[in-house]
Amino acid sequence: MKRKIGLYFGTFNPIHVGHLIIANHMADYAKLNEVWLVVSPHNPLKSRETLLPDIHRLQLVRIAIEDNPRLKACAIEFDLPKPSYTIHTLAHLQEKHPDTEFCLIMGEDNLRSITKWKNYKEILANHEVLVYPRVYTEDEDPGQLPAPDPILNSSRIRKMDAPVMRLSASFIRRSIKAGHDVRYLLTDSVERYIREMHFYEK
Repeated sequence: MKRKIGLYFGTFNPIHVGHLIIANHMADYAKLNEVWLVVSPHNPLKSRETLLPDIHRLQLVRIAIEDNPRLKACAIEFDLPKPSYTIHTLAHLQEKHPDTEFCLIMGEDNLRSITKWKNYKEILANHEVLVYPRVYTEDEDPGQLPAPDPILNSSRIRKMDAPVMRLSASFIRRSIKAGHDVRYLLTDSVERYIREMHFYEK
């Protein structure tokens, strides 16, 4: 029987408790062997200006999940051509792990914009997609999302009733820069690492 791995992509800039709640929920409720948190070096739809160096974001993920054997930090995209496209990452992982079934974990906002992804129909044809509800932060405008494509009714898409919170990495970065207390929004180990390294203070 093939292992079933959930891939949770993100810049994780920084990883926060909202990410961890979703990853752990999917591992448990979707009956996955593991969830890999895939640290993206460059999202084609995002600016690179505010990103911490790749190695530091990867380290933050590692220390955030070090006590959970079902969650793994994954740096596969660091060695792939830039910008990173999910279809290329999936093909590379499937070639390296032919005995593994990979599925995607994403928020409903990403699902609605998946039609802008490279070869999105191929992704939906070959991989299950686990979707969690999205609570929008003050930085976001759900009204700007495109209308759903009929393909998004695919049987490969599974809506999960995962707990989510109104929390964003950009809010955490702004809070740190302004000198606010971000404890409880991050794990203790992540908060300590960020504080010791003076990340996001400028």
